[in-house]
Amino acid sequence: MRSRILATALALCAAAVAGCGLGPGQDEGDVSLTVTRDYGSKVMLQKTDSIRESDTVIRLLDRNADITTRYGGGFIQSIDGLAGGQSDGRSSDWFFYVNGIESPIGSAEYDPSGGDRIWWDYRDWTAAMRVPAVVGSWPEPFLHGFQGHRWPAILDCRAAEPTCEAASQRLSPLGVTTSGPTANAIEVLVGTWNVVRTNRSAALLAEGPDRSGVFARFVGARKPLLEVLNQEGQPAGSIGKGGGLIAVLRPGDGPPTWVVTGTDAKGVAAAANLLGEALRNHYAVATQPGAGPIGVPVP
Repeated sequence: MRSRILATALALCAAAVAGCGLGPGQDEGDVSLTVTRDYGSKVMLQKTDSIRESDTVIRLLDRNADITTRYGGGFIQSIDGLAGGQSDGRSSDWFFYVNGIESPIGSAEYDPSGGDRIWWDYRDWTAAMRVPAVVGSWPEPFLHGFQGHRWPAILDCRAAEPTCEAASQRLSPLGVTTSGPTANAIEVLVGTWNVVRTNRSAALLAEGPDRSGVFARFVGARKPLLEVLNQEGQPAGSIGKGGGLIAVLRPGDGPPTWVVTGTDAKGVAAAANLLGEALRNHYAVATQPGAGPIGVPVP
């Protein structure tokens, strides 16, 4: 009798593997996996892979790269031989983002969803322990959100009409609207620095990367300068007229705030025109007259 019961249970389990906790489970779709170093400046791996319902972020990485772990297997120590550690008083480690959002949970606990963009980056975190959100997973998080939840997105454009039209043309296909409640929504602020700085999240761009997570900041009041920083958080140059910036701020646990801004109207227009593939694999992007996207931090 017990043998027949066990055989029946095993047969039912074989017919519904996921329900019995065995096997890889059903196909959940494709995800994008990117591995870079030094704030996205060097791509080590970029591919698309299919995931199953039993996959976690670390399993996906392990399937596509040579990794070592520590702290019981939940923390990545090295990827393809590049290991975290300290040198000359500076610390470097591996961090991962899902759809442009730094994960608050470990890679062994994060269950990816179809369409997600998973990005591992090896960086010096001495100047900024946390970079909560980045632009480099474009067009995310607008399409698939974060941790299986898609946020609504609102465009708040306070720039000249042609600039607003350019921003809307790039954002509306991603579901970004120009009206609606902003509570629990991604805000996309477009306007000169002197206009958008009144926003609580955008105001962080006057601080250093240890506060904002962005390696660029605006200095000065009446005629602001856009100061770009290197990986150590030190000034690497400044841009006056025509300086533009696209960055993401996320001071809390809610949806991020995207800021498309500049020192003047020309800079805002130049930044708005960069909304698209030019953002890929950058933490934030600056621009200046005669130049295209400038990834920040800069070398």
